[in-house]
Amino acid sequence: MIKAALSVLLVLVAMSSTSGKYIPKSGKRIPQTLSRGWGDQLIWAQTYEEALYWSRSRNKPLMVLFHLEDCPHSKELKKTLSEDTAFQRMLDEDFVVLNLMYETTDRHLSPDGQYVPRIIFVDPSMTVRADIGGRYSNRLYAYEPTDVPLLKSNMVKAKKLLKSEL
Repeated sequence: MIKAALSVLLVLVAMSSTSGKYIPKSGKRIPQTLSRGWGDQLIWAQTYEEALYWSRSRNKPLMVLFHLEDCPHSKELKKTLSEDTAFQRMLDEDFVVLNLMYETTDRHLSPDGQYVPRIIFVDPSMTVRADIGGRYSNRLYAYEPTDVPLLKSNMVKAKKLLKSEL
């Protein structure tokens, strides 16, 4: 009787610890170090060139996330976004994702300077979407944890404009 009760308790604890995480339709994926904590269940591109190829071949917009491991603003945004299941689902289903801790040679990815955290969208035609930005006039592509609703609406814009442009 005690063994049965312990077994049931163990199963309930195991189920409750996994119920809050987003699990993609294709099932649980092996965590990748490329996520750097931004979403272990997502498939992250390794390089900018690979991300552009995936974006073009899959006809999905690319979201490039610039951050630093020791930046307090990057850490706050990472915590917020990695725990947001709707955000994780949208990234998994509708975007190619790349996170970078260094600047690329493509100057179009830093149209208003090099700062972190910074999120830039690129469409499958390899055009940087400079028209989709955050709410700050001095850092056009910066987002804070309180800006998640704006980021989600910008993601929807990137998807809608993608469909109407092609």
